[in-house]
Amino acid sequence: MNEVSNDKALTGVVGLDDILSGGLTRRHVFLLEGSPGTGKTTIALQFLLEGAALKERCLYISLSETEEELRDSARSHGIEFGDTIEIFELVPPESLLDADQQQSLLYSSDLELGETTKLIFEAFERVKPHRVVIDSLSEIRLLAQGSLRYRRQILALKHFFSRSDATVLLLDDMTSDNLDKTVHSVVHGVIHLEQLAPDYGAERRRLRVIKYRGQSFRGGYHDFVIKTGGVSVFPRLRAVEHRTGFERTTLKSGIPEFDDLLGGGIERGSSTLLIGPAGTGKSLFTLQFVDAAVRRGEKAAVFIFDEELGLLFSRTKTLGLDLEELRDNGSIHIEQLDAAELSPGEFSQRVRDRVASFDAKTVVIDSINGYQASMPEENALILHMHELLQYLNRQGANTFLTVAQHGLVGDMKSPVDVTYLADTVILLRYFEAMGKVRRAVSVIKKRTGKHEDTIREFRIDSTGLTLGEPLSGFQGVLRGVPTFVGERQPLLPTADKGDDNS
Repeated sequence: MNEVSNDKALTGVVGLDDILSGGLTRRHVFLLEGSPGTGKTTIALQFLLEGAALKERCLYISLSETEEELRDSARSHGIEFGDTIEIFELVPPESLLDADQQQSLLYSSDLELGETTKLIFEAFERVKPHRVVIDSLSEIRLLAQGSLRYRRQILALKHFFSRSDATVLLLDDMTSDNLDKTVHSVVHGVIHLEQLAPDYGAERRRLRVIKYRGQSFRGGYHDFVIKTGGVSVFPRLRAVEHRTGFERTTLKSGIPEFDDLLGGGIERGSSTLLIGPAGTGKSLFTLQFVDAAVRRGEKAAVFIFDEELGLLFSRTKTLGLDLEELRDNGSIHIEQLDAAELSPGEFSQRVRDRVASFDAKTVVIDSINGYQASMPEENALILHMHELLQYLNRQGANTFLTVAQHGLVGDMKSPVDVTYLADTVILLRYFEAMGKVRRAVSVIKKRTGKHEDTIREFRIDSTGLTLGEPLSGFQGVLRGVPTFVGERQPLLPTADKGDDNS
């Protein structure tokens, strides 16, 4: 077998090598720690399977699980590794379990610790592996019965492995009452896994690289999931790392009156927030830009948190927009998301994948209210949205976000204020006039240019969106109960009556 010459050992875990700047430095000892259920064994098996795929000799030394349990764990991910990985199941010698054979001058733990270390060294010398996993350190810690002996034992293991070409991964399930962190100073790098249990929904898992000697890495917490096939990590998004060149052209919505309200349209590579009470038509406005993008020959990605796709398809089809057909012919990607089952990091990765692989130039997130449900706190939502919007802008993609406000008319509140993040903010409102409930739209912010400071009425019917002339004859439209101050104001005709003019 040819010796492996590259300096990094890939972990085989999607996303983790990106966080580690290429993998684990060869010929060093690393610690993978986390409470039971965080995914240590799965990551360790993926690490060895990656080595086996490269024709490297791999050894799994188990002090806590049987070989059959390890193979069952691999089978749960659809993996049969056969004899490509050497599994050494370390069990105490029978003489140490026999009370008649135990010596009275030495504690049995002293004998067990020495015998355990000896068996580890013998297995290593027999296989001469390139990759080693020792599962788990908690067994050695209990046998050591003290911080000093435990540290010396880890140092002995480190010095023994340092004389070889092996890359070693030590697992620690952190089940000891007195957790000894001195091993952190001994190993070359430390990866910490966590499992969080929200009040509702699936458990959330995240990891953090605590230490990596002589190597830069992506700091902070990174979400990850365990699914059939193994662990997938979603590196924390840093928009500053992603920038592409594109021409900042003005894009039309397809509705002349709406484009006039926007000062000609929106600029490529910008974000737009549509805010208003439920039912005002926020989703329909975003889909108008999706339809315009498809007509330009571009692709779009739509992420729905709040509405069932079948209902959305049926509703928009009656308005002349067949989203199902656009999805089937590959013009758009549309996906319904469950906030209770989705971590923020996974969502960001899905959006990035659609921009990178699907080449989506228009991205819709409907709504921020649903996205917020997947976030532990509002501050984190703002940070996630800032990085995601900056990333999309730098890719030349147009992003459309919706936020449903509490209330219908009058003083309304938003669950989270993201207006300062968006480049353009469009406000939708209900108002009452001539005994009917009507809708109004206005642009209250646009960073990239001028826009109308007027308020226009709009109507939703079988033809889609229709905008009227500026409402110059009313005051107080945004409050919902306007006062008529003009001589005559043309209003859009309603479905059951002709023109409503005053």
